[in-house]
Amino acid sequence: MTGAGDDTVDVSFVVPARNEGDYLRGALASLAALDTAYEYEVLVVDGDSSDDTREIAREYEAAVIQEGGHSIAAARNLGAERAAGEWLAFIDADTRVRATYLTELLGFTEREGLAAASSYCRITGPRRAKLMEATINHGFSRLERPILPGFSCLVHRRAFEDVGGFPDVPNEDTAFSRLLAARYPIGYRRTVLVENSGRRIADLGLTGTLGHYLRLDLERLRAAQ
Repeated sequence: MTGAGDDTVDVSFVVPARNEGDYLRGALASLAALDTAYEYEVLVVDGDSSDDTREIAREYEAAVIQEGGHSIAAARNLGAERAAGEWLAFIDADTRVRATYLTELLGFTEREGLAAASSYCRITGPRRAKLMEATINHGFSRLERPILPGFSCLVHRRAFEDVGGFPDVPNEDTAFSRLLAARYPIGYRRTVLVENSGRRIADLGLTGTLGHYLRLDLERLRAAQ
């Protein structure tokens, strides 16, 4: 792991976070434990948190970038702008990566000649979270133009900049994936390399969660018209 802004950085991890003190430590600990020969940096984009998010980020020697909490797309794009890596890896504050995440996913992406990729995931929490997990692993990954979830997305900087980053719309990761897939090959490593919190499912239930994302996608489509 290198210091932020180092010219030798291969991959920059961008972690948007707003009042994520309950989860961020787990995400950053998993990044610190990566078993890889790639050089990487970690940037936490703070959305005007009122808890100890910034302090936790500094505890793990992550660079802290201040963002006004406008949107998760704005946070991700600002992190990418400040990043030094040739590759950009976007994860969420409630995501934990496996130790082999970077070596496996970047190695897969380069071998397959892809501009961006994600991997299978495990979603923790209530049993109904497994249905959401299956949708991502066996639905999103098998689409002709796969949807890469924002909690685990590796993309080459050139492709990211070419499509203009994450659109500032609801369901920004779906919109971003569609922009990428229209111009570049993208895909999935069919190995579980990340764990993501099922907290939204716990709060809203599976039907509520799916409805939440459906509403966001409808808003995204309306915004695009």
